[in-house]
Amino acid sequence: MPRPLVATSAADPLVVLRGLEAALTGGPALLPVAVDGPPLPTRAPTHVPQGVALVVETSGSTGTGKRVALSSAALLAGAAAADAALGGPGSWVLALPTHYIAGLNVLTRSIVAGTTPVVVPPGHFDAGAFADAADRLEVGPAGPRRYTSLVPVQLARVLDDPRATAALARFDAVLVGGQATPAALADRARGAGVRVVTTYGASETSGGCVYDGVPFDTVHAEVLDGELQLTGPMLAEGYLGDDERTAAVFTERDGRRWYRTGDAATIEDGRVRVSGRLDDVVVSGGEKVPLGAVERVVRELPGQDGAVVTRRASGEWGEVPVVVTERAVPLEVVRARVGDALGRAARPAAVLVVDRMPMLPSGKPDRRAVRALADPDA
Repeated sequence: MPRPLVATSAADPLVVLRGLEAALTGGPALLPVAVDGPPLPTRAPTHVPQGVALVVETSGSTGTGKRVALSSAALLAGAAAADAALGGPGSWVLALPTHYIAGLNVLTRSIVAGTTPVVVPPGHFDAGAFADAADRLEVGPAGPRRYTSLVPVQLARVLDDPRATAALARFDAVLVGGQATPAALADRARGAGVRVVTTYGASETSGGCVYDGVPFDTVHAEVLDGELQLTGPMLAEGYLGDDERTAAVFTERDGRRWYRTGDAATIEDGRVRVSGRLDDVVVSGGEKVPLGAVERVVRELPGQDGAVVTRRASGEWGEVPVVVTERAVPLEVVRARVGDALGRAARPAAVLVVDRMPMLPSGKPDRRAVRALADPDA
């Protein structure tokens, strides 16, 4: 029997919280809708299969739009595994949009813990507003543990504010994900007493399911033909209205259902290391250059933890990496560091300084907009 799907504006996170509570207990399925994000090209259905509790719309930073369908069992399995990895449930400060899985995870874990998250006002993230929210956080029935979840750019802004940094150091864990966290940024946070936990996951895995490179106890990770694949009870049902994509991304192997992440990775001593998207590679002078690897090297340079590496067409080389950043850095410094780490072909051809990096509402860089800046004719 189909289940009603209720679209709810994510403008008020506490309204989304109530809708999610109802969905997790058998009420109508929930579709949180971005306040100002572009709509997907197809209209959402009014009903979904009975097993679907939550639908997450994502246009992604580089790909096409999709609607990820998640069951109550998957969401609750992810929350339980996360609590086990963190040392128990707790109270949360919500600093992320609630139409994205990371923000929805804060709501789910609050529901499970019997707490109500303290909400940082939506919109442009302000470190002072975060510190105010942290001051309002009260210990709930789940116990004295305090948590929050941030993207790297938010963490960097908090660390630039002494009062917000002191507030963040009071948390038992600060989840940082949504994109690769520069090692220098994580080290800076830990040096300030912040208990950073880097996370990896996707809407298709009910959010983060790999903490500090280690999969949850309920999650199994393998690399097949260079691609990271994940299996566990937190996997999505698939994509609404797109059986072909569902079949391509969620596959059966060894008696298990796997999610093909599309990310290149290695696993050493049980620790997952993601090196970037498999399709985010340029061929420069006949050599394959993974842009994610170049970006990680660039972000280790002082002041470059928010830099983005994109591609630009080149009549001589085919395509070349280009660094887009809010903080100027000499091109020769970048080329030397990248060349030493990754070889001659990986050296960026230019550094483009912008007033403000194009960002998605999730806090991730808008990579399509970034590429348009670097290569307007693309």
